Amino acid sequence: MEKILCIAHTQPDGNLPSVALEALGAAVRLVQQLDGATLSVGLIGQNVKPAAESVATCGATRFLSVAGAEFEVSRYASDAAAVEAIARSAEATIVIAPATLRFSRSLPGVVQRLKGRIETHVTGMDAADGKLSIQRWYYRQRMMATLTRMQRPWFLLLDGGVFPAWQGEPGTTTLENLAVELGENLLRTKVIGIQAPSTNARTIRPNADVLFVAGAGWTKKQADGELHLNEAGERILGFLANCNSSLGSSKSLVDQSVEGVPVLPFMSHLNQVGQTGSTPRHPKGLATCCHGEEPHAVGWRFINERRAINTDASCGWAQGKADVLYVADAFQVMAKVNELLAG
Repeated sequence: MEKILCIAHTQPDGNLPSVALEALGAAVRLVQQLDGATLSVGLIGQNVKPAAESVATCGATRFLSVAGAEFEVSRYASDAAAVEAIARSAEATIVIAPATLRFSRSLPGVVQRLKGRIETHVTGMDAADGKLSIQRWYYRQRMMATLTRMQRPWFLLLDGGVFPAWQGEPGTTTLENLAVELGENLLRTKVIGIQAPSTNARTIRPNADVLFVAGAGWTKKQADGELHLNEAGERILGFLANCNSSLGSSKSLVDQSVEGVPVLPFMSHLNQVGQTGSTPRHPKGLATCCHGEEPHAVGWRFINERRAINTDASCGWAQGKADVLYVADAFQVMAKVNELLAG
């Protein structure tokens, strides 16, 4: 009989992040698939009671917590100690956690202490005949593997944007608060503040509804034979601000700086999408001035609705890579779109 533990940490406001609710939804579904399986929920943070009440009706038999000021911020030593205490108390055989920065950093160490195994970037789970198997991608999302293990405990770090988030009414529950003593040697890392760009300056937003991808065409000579980098920057950033969307780029655009070609100053390799970049997950995506070739189009395979704007009607987007292709000038289209959004 599997004892499933879904573990999560709170945000600064005391609530659970969306990826934690996705992990809980996956855990609840797995319990339904495995005969005799039980579910426990473990929470870490300064004050986890509001978070526990928000998921009180998920069907968990136990709610375990490690709470206190020293567990509010991300710190490897304290996070690892908290997860270890919860996993031992729950006697968990399967531990499901969202792939947040805190857990991606601390869980591998916990696995070593508990002599278990861990899988990262899990994008699928299924159970048949009482046996759990998971899926994850390799080689830049070109090969999907199905894995299973006999070793327990088995830790699973779930990628965000894959599993449906748990939805249910809040309620009341009894929290089992676990005491975890942290010596001075475990508190040497101090968080003295957070430096973050303003909302308008930030271009990478993993939770945005729309991914806007800019291709190298924005920095090429236009129909009048001139470069229009300033206009390109204004229209791209204007759309990001109006829609609060995330910004992506093809490899050709972010690599142009080393070739002596003019570039957009706000674009970096962090924005790169595709074979040598990221594989984001957004409900919608809009590619502009991209040709839809395999190296960057492969990064779009998890975008639910794909649209593109290109002056070339025979580009790669027209070969089944986009749901809708607009054969038009992206400069003109985005100028009109921004005008409508601003109005």
